[in-house]
Amino acid sequence: MLGRLMPFEGRFFENFNELGSLIEQASRELAALMNNYDDLVRRTSNIELLEKKGDRVTHATIELAHRTFITPLDRDDIYQLTTRMDDILDLMEGAAQCFSMYNVDSVTPEAKRLADVCVGCAEKVKLAVSMLSNMDNAKKILDACHDIDELESEADHMLRSAMGKLFREEPDVRQVIKIRAVYELLEEMTDRCEDVANVIEGIVLENS
Repeated sequence: MLGRLMPFEGRFFENFNELGSLIEQASRELAALMNNYDDLVRRTSNIELLEKKGDRVTHATIELAHRTFITPLDRDDIYQLTTRMDDILDLMEGAAQCFSMYNVDSVTPEAKRLADVCVGCAEKVKLAVSMLSNMDNAKKILDACHDIDELESEADHMLRSAMGKLFREEPDVRQVIKIRAVYELLEEMTDRCEDVANVIEGIVLENS
């Protein structure tokens, strides 16, 4: 049924693709922010704009699901996928804003590495949703979801290592609190990407 409805319901997949693209762009802005901390204000503003675009796409997609008599995917799947992707953008905005809010002086190498893992997760989210309109891609979609799971596990290990180093080597308690918040936000982004992967896996199993 999915294949027969596709020509009439392509807007859902177009919106998924747009959200995937926004997530990837925001992840790259966040990584760039950390690699050039002097550019904090501009990069944060760029991420905020991407998040607002994501909100508009999210609202439009949910409204479309309510208006559409026959949807190409289960309505709950559409809602779950859309809102989970929006959650990623919300977290990216929060991570960017926390640097100014907490007056973080500098970015640690560990935070930069976690940000790079977030970029990898974002790329795989974008890839997975870009193939959802054709269930002939089921194997490739599931492979991308597996890659997200692997990256999330890598981020877990990196977080534990980074926290251990932070508590061992940073004497300033205020700095510990600030950097810990950054680490946790970055790792949580990979968790949210894994949430998206789980939704996508369910969609594939239901429709392929």
